[in-house]
Amino acid sequence: MAAGLALPTEAQAALPLTPPDTTDFYDLGDAVTQAALPTMPLVKLQVTPQNRVLFELPRLESGQGINTALAMMIAEEMDVPLSQVDVVLSDMRPELVFNQLTGGSTTVRSFAGVLPLLAAKARARLVAAAAAQLNVGASTLITVNGSVVAPDGRRLTYGALTLAASLIPPPLDVRPKNPGQYKVIGKAARRLDALDIVTGKKQFTLDLPVPNAKPTMVRRPPTLLGTVVRVNNLAAVKAMPGVIGVCVLPKGGAVTPIPPGVAVMAETFGQAWDAVNALDVTWGAGTIDADNNDTITAKLKKAVPPMLNLPSLGSVVVEGEFEMAPLSHAPLETDCAIADVRTDGNGKVVGCEIWAGMQSPIAAAQSVALDLGLSPLAVKAHVLPSGGSFGRRLFWDPVQQAAQVSKLLGRPCKLMYHRADDMRHGRGRPAQYHRIRATAVAGQVVSVDHRIASPRLDTRHGFGDLLSAVATAAPAIVQQSLGNLAVEEALFKTMVSSPYNFGVANKLLLPQPIIMNTGSYRSVHIQPARLVEEVIVDEMAKALRQDPYAFRMRLLRQARAKAVLKAVAEAGQWGKAMPKGFAQGIAVHQETRAYTACLVELDARPAIAGTGPALVTRAVIAIDVGVPINPSGIDAQVQGALAESISIVLSAGLHIRNGLPLEGSYSQYHYGRINSYPKQVQVIQMPANGEAIGGLGEVGLSASSGAIANAYARATGTKVRKFPLFFPVDFTPFPPGKLPERLKLPLPN
Repeated sequence: MAAGLALPTEAQAALPLTPPDTTDFYDLGDAVTQAALPTMPLVKLQVTPQNRVLFELPRLESGQGINTALAMMIAEEMDVPLSQVDVVLSDMRPELVFNQLTGGSTTVRSFAGVLPLLAAKARARLVAAAAAQLNVGASTLITVNGSVVAPDGRRLTYGALTLAASLIPPPLDVRPKNPGQYKVIGKAARRLDALDIVTGKKQFTLDLPVPNAKPTMVRRPPTLLGTVVRVNNLAAVKAMPGVIGVCVLPKGGAVTPIPPGVAVMAETFGQAWDAVNALDVTWGAGTIDADNNDTITAKLKKAVPPMLNLPSLGSVVVEGEFEMAPLSHAPLETDCAIADVRTDGNGKVVGCEIWAGMQSPIAAAQSVALDLGLSPLAVKAHVLPSGGSFGRRLFWDPVQQAAQVSKLLGRPCKLMYHRADDMRHGRGRPAQYHRIRATAVAGQVVSVDHRIASPRLDTRHGFGDLLSAVATAAPAIVQQSLGNLAVEEALFKTMVSSPYNFGVANKLLLPQPIIMNTGSYRSVHIQPARLVEEVIVDEMAKALRQDPYAFRMRLLRQARAKAVLKAVAEAGQWGKAMPKGFAQGIAVHQETRAYTACLVELDARPAIAGTGPALVTRAVIAIDVGVPINPSGIDAQVQGALAESISIVLSAGLHIRNGLPLEGSYSQYHYGRINSYPKQVQVIQMPANGEAIGGLGEVGLSASSGAIANAYARATGTKVRKFPLFFPVDFTPFPPGKLPERLKLPLPN
């Protein structure tokens, strides 16, 4: 056993968390699962005559691997090879109501109690059809590799039986397999779309050959949410090579405002880009024109009430004020959409079809219908896989813009955000300010008071349907609407938890009406709150002269949390000697009914010398998701979360200056590169433990964030208070209100 792993005795038991966390009893995943349950019987699972199993997934696959995990559930219950299961993304289906929202690490969790049963019933119907055709008892038949096999060796494929099986009512007495029978679930599987991705075969939105859809880009204001006063050289831009049309995006929007700007449609994206930059536009003021990171933080700080000064009574108090810069989602695929708005001979809009990566396609399509003056059922929407999302595509900004351009210019529109547009004018996580105080008496933590202020999080996507989106936006005339505030507070209460016995604990969220483009960012509210908490836990351990690992083991409330923490401490040799400028950091986290812990080793010498961010050189991560479906997918998600934690803790953030982020490219937004990622990464997956399946996509972020921050503090001897920790403006920003000039290379001879 490594140094420093002595465990606390029962006499050191911590004071229970009071009041208990809401998430111990009910969390966002429970809400999403229950809301989706009534329409689950409408989800389409079928066997084709070609002997393949087809599942229409009513969620967005954006790289998280949910298509493969759900295909594994189907393959397990239907006794077919995984290669025989096809998962396609379902078009928008309004009858599914709440069952087409992707978010909160809830997809696999929501389907875990339903999809195996659907697949088991399908298999039973196929067996019943085979029994009738073979004139034998159903109990004598077995299923192997997509076929039903009789004792005498006769075999019928599922494809040959599918028509007959469709006429048999679903049985009522079927149950999914016992975990002891699993042959697919729990075994590492390659992603269904991996080969298509690496060979370029997989199609994303802009790959679609929608007839006559023309490339379109948008000139955006020089400040966030600025307005268009007039275009001063409209005729000259319309005369540029390849330009098809130019239009000012209108104001309005049924649920969310249509993002402002001037759109240019052209024969190629290069021509649209040139024309966008050639526009001479007189702009009106935006919403935060005079603001920068410091002024926004000052407003947030002012909104947080001061802590009460209580008598010391021999207490130990650890407190801090934390600042977090705004973040860009920065998915590999920038926002984009295709829209085809159709009109009659009199110019009246009669229909619309859209294509995009959408996390809430029902709300997107129906709100666009209202924007166009159509019935909510008059828009047909196709959900396309997206190259990353992290919550960004819960909103449908590019769909709104593409639909308006198509309407105004009279032809299908293929709209693409430039990377600078995506980072500067896309939705992101706004700045945050945290004030926290932890108090211990006689060596016991007796209270933790944590207060958080941030520009309001836009939650007007609701539960993914139009009615809840409209309700969240009500009253529409109030920027920080009562509906939006209620939903944000509900998200906070049903997502942000603490794994520790902290005595009397208080978490207070104070959203502020600072008007910016905001949206849910991976591990909404949770990652920043838990990052701060893990830093304070380390500082409290130090103040009480206790080892951070042993201190956590004494405070943790759940056996599963202790198990993952112990696993990383042992595998990572917690407490071993480290050279000067190096240190270990450790943290633990629970979220969406899953548990994770992380130990990192960090080289802070670049930060100490002022030459760059610190480097994580090693990471050991343990994760418990209750029921591991695809170990390969779990490993990928955990490592992806580590990469994001390295970025947003150490180097990635947005500098807002004069109402606009400076960053406009990956070269400016300092997301970690491959040389920022440790060569030594060990992921420990806890075995199935009889608990229900938990979430995966977001749970990996907070523990790794906390471990990195704590390692940095130990290596440098400083208290970490501002994130990211290395945050210079070491680039020349693109001019506000313009895209960078297009690099034009000569054509080869």
